[in-house]
Amino acid sequence: MLQHYISPVTQAFLTFPFAAMLFTLPFLIVQYRRHGYINKWRGFLLYLFLLYLMNAFFLVLLPMPPTRHNEPPQQVMQLIPFIFIQDILRETNVDFSKPSQYINLLRERAVLQNLFNVMLTIPFGMFMRYYFRLRWFSCLAAAFALSLFFEVTQVTGIYGYFDHPYRLFDIDDIMTNTLGGMVGYLIAQVLSVKLPRMDRLDDSLDLSAKRVSYTRRLLAFGIDGLLMLPVMLIFGVVFHPVIGLLMVVAYHSLVPYWTNGRTVGRAIVRIELQGKGERLRLGEVALRQSLLYGFLGWNVLVAPLPPSPLSLIFNVATLVLNIAVFIHAMRCLFNHQLQLWHEKLSGTRYRITGARQPASQPPPANGEI
Repeated sequence: MLQHYISPVTQAFLTFPFAAMLFTLPFLIVQYRRHGYINKWRGFLLYLFLLYLMNAFFLVLLPMPPTRHNEPPQQVMQLIPFIFIQDILRETNVDFSKPSQYINLLRERAVLQNLFNVMLTIPFGMFMRYYFRLRWFSCLAAAFALSLFFEVTQVTGIYGYFDHPYRLFDIDDIMTNTLGGMVGYLIAQVLSVKLPRMDRLDDSLDLSAKRVSYTRRLLAFGIDGLLMLPVMLIFGVVFHPVIGLLMVVAYHSLVPYWTNGRTVGRAIVRIELQGKGERLRLGEVALRQSLLYGFLGWNVLVAPLPPSPLSLIFNVATLVLNIAVFIHAMRCLFNHQLQLWHEKLSGTRYRITGARQPASQPPPANGEI
């Protein structure tokens, strides 16, 4: 029976890294939008919640039939409450007149199965109470809804994927799962006294003093890149690749000037480009983008040069330049006091939008990604 549970848990842990990668992008966007930064404790709990849900889902659905065209079961639904008590009484060898034998109930299949159903949703109730800060009735409804979702998924053969259900829809499972959620709620009620309060994590946070991380910059750049990719391809194919590159440069130069430092990607992750004054000047953003895209454009133009002594000199110079830029970028990555060359020369930098002043009461230490 233990192997029946170990195998799904193992598969959930093996699959988790792939699910985490898919989860990361929306996670970053939502956290940047809602809180203005990434808190390590909040992020750890959300990924832990994802891992829990995967384990619970795999435990409920695995093992699956070897083929989609499975045989119909003898019974599809069990809608009579507390049948599990009859199962325990029918299968047990315990003499209930002897309390010393009660411990043997923990070896009974029917008892262990229902204990598992309770334990399955205890973490869910803990997350609902501590992280999502739900009240008891909302937690009760959420635990019931989760259990109902599990049972419906099973009885429909994963919504029609299998020809017939391969697990029984059991009202007792819904009852014990819901009970587990409430047990978890009560446990979290006690433990939350010793843990950082989720609603106070950002009380002493001063967003205006926070550094804009390279993760955040890269995410904004990626969003803008996806937005401009069709434009670059169309202009590059219809006219010339250089024209397509110029359209990208124009987007990253003119749009920030018109919006005082924002692009679509930066607006989504709540950052903006700031010059020396309150208003970003066209010369500042033009110099910044010329330095950055000039470096990239130089690599593009030098690469296809025909072999010659002059092209060899250009290629060697480009290699030396790339090595210097790489070393400089690595230094900036590990030393947050340093600025990238195009930012320092242009006098521009990133800042977080919507910064607010911290409250008087400090919460536990926060981290940033």
